Amino acid sequence: MRISTILDHIDSGHMALPEFQRGYVWNTEQVRGLFASLYRRHPVGGLLVWATESKTANHRGDGQLASGIVKLLLDGQQRITSLYGVARGRPPAFFDGTARAFTGLHFNLASETFEFYQPLKMSGDPLWIDVSALMKSGHDGVGPIMSSLGPNPPMEYYGRLGRLLGILEINLHEEEVTGADKTLDVVVDIFNKVNSGGTKLSKGDLALAKICAEWPEARTEMKDKLKAWNKAGYDFNLDWLLRSINTVLTGEAKFLFLHNQSADDIKEGLKRATRRIDTCLNLISGRLGLDHARVFFGRFAVPVIVRYLDQKGGALDEVERDKLLFWFAQAGMWGRYSGSTESFLDKDLEALEGTDGGLDKLLEQLRLWHGGLRVEKGHFTGWSLGARFYPVLYMLTRMGAARDWRTGIELKSGLLGKMNALEVHHIFPKAQLYNRKVPRSQVNAIANFCFLTKDTNLNIRDTLPEIYFPQVEAKHPGALASQWIPMDESLWKIDRYADFLEARKELLAEATNRQFAALLHGDDRWIAQQARVTVVPTPQVAGGVFSAEEEVELQALNDWVVSQGFAEGVIAYDYSNAETGDQIAIFDLAWPTGLQEELSAPVAVLLNESDETVALASAAGFRCFTTAAAFKDYVDKEMLGRLAA
Repeated sequence: MRISTILDHIDSGHMALPEFQRGYVWNTEQVRGLFASLYRRHPVGGLLVWATESKTANHRGDGQLASGIVKLLLDGQQRITSLYGVARGRPPAFFDGTARAFTGLHFNLASETFEFYQPLKMSGDPLWIDVSALMKSGHDGVGPIMSSLGPNPPMEYYGRLGRLLGILEINLHEEEVTGADKTLDVVVDIFNKVNSGGTKLSKGDLALAKICAEWPEARTEMKDKLKAWNKAGYDFNLDWLLRSINTVLTGEAKFLFLHNQSADDIKEGLKRATRRIDTCLNLISGRLGLDHARVFFGRFAVPVIVRYLDQKGGALDEVERDKLLFWFAQAGMWGRYSGSTESFLDKDLEALEGTDGGLDKLLEQLRLWHGGLRVEKGHFTGWSLGARFYPVLYMLTRMGAARDWRTGIELKSGLLGKMNALEVHHIFPKAQLYNRKVPRSQVNAIANFCFLTKDTNLNIRDTLPEIYFPQVEAKHPGALASQWIPMDESLWKIDRYADFLEARKELLAEATNRQFAALLHGDDRWIAQQARVTVVPTPQVAGGVFSAEEEVELQALNDWVVSQGFAEGVIAYDYSNAETGDQIAIFDLAWPTGLQEELSAPVAVLLNESDETVALASAAGFRCFTTAAAFKDYVDKEMLGRLAA
């Protein structure tokens, strides 16, 4: 079927997207690659559609289906959505995603390359053609474009514009799934088999598809709730929200218990779950200080809290509230849900039920599973921002009276101004430690981290503690101790760095247990017993900055990028699992939303890294460069449009 016909079928309601399909997830690089392949007439794969009666077809979006048999896209959604978005200049009716991914695609008549609009590079250059504008105007748009190029433009440009418009006339092979035996479950199974190399539908996707059959607006309303939490700094998904709706309505974790709920039940469940989630987030951010996604290490504990709050009508006294928060922090700290999430959720929800159920049973279950809930110094042996005790350090900073070392103010939430945002500070500077050949794991040890305002962090830079610590103590007495710094001045010298770490780990463990004891209001039985293990193992992760020289090179590269008018990148970018928060890799220097935010592809500079790290970054959608020279060449040629000398 011709691409132009497919797009017409979408407009007329003869082709749509089944309700169970995920939203649009392609990025600009994938869209650019699709059009480059089509322009060169390379194969891009066919389509798989489900031919079914429109009156029983559960489809995405507000668009009306045509009567009779319609085709629902099972395989090819990302390609067809991208084609429609560029060709029509707007998303299709079934669209659910980020339209920026296909907005502003341009074609260069001279180089025959596709790029997304970049003002610094394309403004005022008539050789860059707006692909959407051309496709909407058709062949009538060719003349004005050629006229804009001045007298006697190269004749081959006519052929290139025709070839670009000819993309719409390319035929894509189409296969149909049809027949009365093709129920939703059968079709979903076919879909998952066809997409075995990609992201399969989750159990939550299937539950949501059945919910939307009765309540078409369900997905939109749920996504609106997620957007509101995202705006507040949290990163949750539909599966997570469905878990909370499920626990409120059924007290169960498995999505199959949602299948028998009516649309009215789901609406009520969403209303109650949203209210309890808001309460939960306010409690966690207000009392524990865990106020954004990077440190929110217990997201799967939230459905359990939601169930408990709903059972109690949302009203808890201070002791009960703090004990619930103690359980939340402990569950996150020991990785309660990092393995089999659903089975552990089932066990924890079950602990709340019955006459003997409640918080004590929930805590006892956690204690028996982990082998003790008391923190020891060895637990702070982990390293990097991906370690589970990184959020614990942040929690201590927010809960206690930790003070900034330049202003002396307490680092509570709500500090105003960009320079007052909290940043991770290496107490012993990384460059100084790398110069002394200290291993990376020790350089980035949790015990070498503290949180300071951006302004203070910049002010200290690479100064050694033996120099700046006395200045801090003289100006703000007690500020060092408020951040659990050993006050033995001999430990402030860099040749005692290893001893400093051991002493600070001891102070951090003591502070953590004090804060937990405060949450228990005297019921110390839960932290009286030592943990079964002395060290929380930190998974080995790929990548990372390995030397002072490498860090200097990366910083110089970052400064150069900023001088070219682009956003500052993140050195030692922590690439983590979006679901669990567990760290996967460290990328040397990264722009996760592109040099021009959301207008260009994510980029990573990976110096002296293994093939494994490069492969991980590439799979995550980053465009990778393994030398500074190659990256600068990319910025010069593709981002700035400079020609080689």
